[in-house]
Amino acid sequence: MQKSTRVFPSVPVTFTGQSLVSHAGVKVLTDFMDALGFGRVCEERLGQLVPSGARHRSGRILGSLATMLAAGGEHASDLDILRSSPGAFGQLPSNATVSRFFERTVANPELFSYGFETLTRALRTRAWDAAGDRNPALSATVADPLIIDLDATLVTSHSDKENVAGTYKGGYGFAPFIASVDYGTGNGSGEILAAVLRPGNAGANSAEDHIRVFHTAAAQLPESFFNEAGALAGEKVLVRTNSAGASRKFLWHLHSLGVQFSTSYTLPFGKAHMIDWITDKQYWQPALDQSGNDRTDAWVINATDIIPLTEYPPGTNLFLRAEPLHPGAQPTLLDVDGHRITAFLTNSPRWHGPFLDARHRARARCENRIKTLKNTGLGKLPFFDFAANQAWANIAALAFNLVSWIQLAALPDGHHAKAWDIKRWRYRLFATAGKIITRARRNQLLLPESAPEKDLLTLLVENTGRLNRGLVPSTG
Repeated sequence: MQKSTRVFPSVPVTFTGQSLVSHAGVKVLTDFMDALGFGRVCEERLGQLVPSGARHRSGRILGSLATMLAAGGEHASDLDILRSSPGAFGQLPSNATVSRFFERTVANPELFSYGFETLTRALRTRAWDAAGDRNPALSATVADPLIIDLDATLVTSHSDKENVAGTYKGGYGFAPFIASVDYGTGNGSGEILAAVLRPGNAGANSAEDHIRVFHTAAAQLPESFFNEAGALAGEKVLVRTNSAGASRKFLWHLHSLGVQFSTSYTLPFGKAHMIDWITDKQYWQPALDQSGNDRTDAWVINATDIIPLTEYPPGTNLFLRAEPLHPGAQPTLLDVDGHRITAFLTNSPRWHGPFLDARHRARARCENRIKTLKNTGLGKLPFFDFAANQAWANIAALAFNLVSWIQLAALPDGHHAKAWDIKRWRYRLFATAGKIITRARRNQLLLPESAPEKDLLTLLVENTGRLNRGLVPSTG
């Protein structure tokens, strides 16, 4: 008997009128949005952008788009996937309705921008409060401030759109500036505070842009970060940037607000060669890895007294890091005694150099957040009008944040799904199939017993239900 050479079973395909749901796992996200009061807050902040007699309100339009992007869609037309399951997701707006909504954002960009910023701030406050003792606002102190990462990126455009331009890498597109929060290890992936769209030829080291993005991001923080006079409690915030943020103008601005900073610093060529004491480790401290353990091949030192800084804010310190060149690394003229020397500036009140170095190097996590944001809608800006693309970027950030907030507020400490990126959420959870049935004249969503993330689905359903009832899920 000849064995079959098929890789997979041959199963006849037919279509059915049954209420099947391809992305049933997305229900945990839509239920979470309802627990945050998404629809009501949307109506309060953005209801003016929808005609009074319109069937689909702002909450339905924005919520549908954010859910679609979180689930893996890339274009407004991808709402078809959710639209095909009205039993699970309701009657969603048509593509024409969505298009008219974006036309109104172009006609009223300031109205949309202000409304969206106040919307996301309100949602963030509710999500953080729902996290209980995991609330990032509660843990922010002078010694351990809330970390805001600032970084610019590039988004390629394959056609002429408003404000596209040549980029410094030789491409063509936009140069959005991203501000994000780092929750720290073990607490989730962090979230987006601001995604400010800029022309492709915008500079990465513009002090004015850094100031603008920082203030846009700071305005997103809950009220607990501001005093009664409306001033930012800057001592509880740390801004972390690459060397593009090391301009004196930007750092003086942060200093004037009392904000802490940690920014990479490019050593001037002449000063780099002053480091002839690199082999004498008595002045250096072992660097720490991200788990807080000493490294035997990297060292840190406060070099402020050796390499004086001029015209920087008072309290600014210069720290150096030395580690042997990695295999395959190209030597430079700035390498000393076979070591690569890097530097950063900080005005942090903490003086333990290895801790400050490890905290600064954790800035690399913001690259993952930017990558995820691009995979959640920012990577394909679909409109011609710049204002419409800015609105799309904001909705992409909202989609990103919804997943971050559910990690923060609905998952206990140490849960493995806190470390998942968006692609894993989509494949393992959101893509879970289901079926709508009617029992006792009520619709019910059935999920398979064999779902690989059945336990996670159960946990999220239970904890989201608690949030709906005003209860904080257990931290255990």
